[in-house]
Amino acid sequence: MNKILVIDDDDAINELVKVNLELSGYDVLCANDGIKGFALAKQELPDLIILDIMMPDVDGYTVAKRVREYEPTKNIPILMLTALNMLEDKVKGFDIGVDDYLVKPFEMEELLVRVRALLKRTNSLPESLTKKEILTVGDITLLPETYSVKIKDKIAKLTPIEYDILNLLVQNHENMVSSSKFLQDIWGYSPNDDVETIRVHIRHLRSKIKKISDGKEYIDTIYGGGYRLLSKGK
Repeated sequence: MNKILVIDDDDAINELVKVNLELSGYDVLCANDGIKGFALAKQELPDLIILDIMMPDVDGYTVAKRVREYEPTKNIPILMLTALNMLEDKVKGFDIGVDDYLVKPFEMEELLVRVRALLKRTNSLPESLTKKEILTVGDITLLPETYSVKIKDKIAKLTPIEYDILNLLVQNHENMVSSSKFLQDIWGYSPNDDVETIRVHIRHLRSKIKKISDGKEYIDTIYGGGYRLLSKGK
C-alpha cells in the first residue's frame, strides 16, 4: 500500500484529501504545518508528498527544498497543492524539484489522477529513462548519478523531472518528441491532458542549458507538435 503525506495548514482540506485517498486504497498521513510535515517525511519516508505552498512560519517552497536536500527523501515525488497559479510560482517550485502542480480549487478526481500518475512514474518509468549510464550525444552529456547535464566542460544541475525530459530528448535526438509522449512516458498522463506543465519545464530547462552553452540553443520547438534535441545546438 502506497503511503502519502499531506501537508496543508487547512485542516478541512487535509481531512477531505485524506478521506478520498484512503477510499482509493492509500495509507495517508497528515500535518498542518511545514515543520511537522518535514519531520514526518523524514520519519515515515512516504511514497508521495502533497504539499501546500501558503503556510505560516515554514512555507511549502522551504519544505520542498528541505525534502530535496535530505538524502533519504530527495527522490520522493512532490505534488504542490496551492491557490497560486502564476507562471513564476510554478517555475520557482519546479526549480526546487517539485514534480507537479495542482491549483485550488480542484476536482478530487483530478487530484487522484495526478497522484496515480506520479506513483506510476516513480515505479515504472520506461527502461530507457531509468538507465544509470552516462550518455553523450553531440555536445551534450547526461550525468545520471547527479541529475546533471554537461555541455563541453560546463555542468548544470537539473531537477529529476528536467533530467527525465532531457533524457527523453537525448534518446530521440534530432527527432521530434510530441507533447503527448512527454505526458505518457514521464508523467503517465493521458495525451489529452493540459500541456502547460511541459511548457514550463522546457522553458526552465532551456534557461539552465543556455547558461552553460555560451547562449546556444539545444531544444527546438516544433510548433503544434512538440520538441526535439539539436545535439550540436544552434
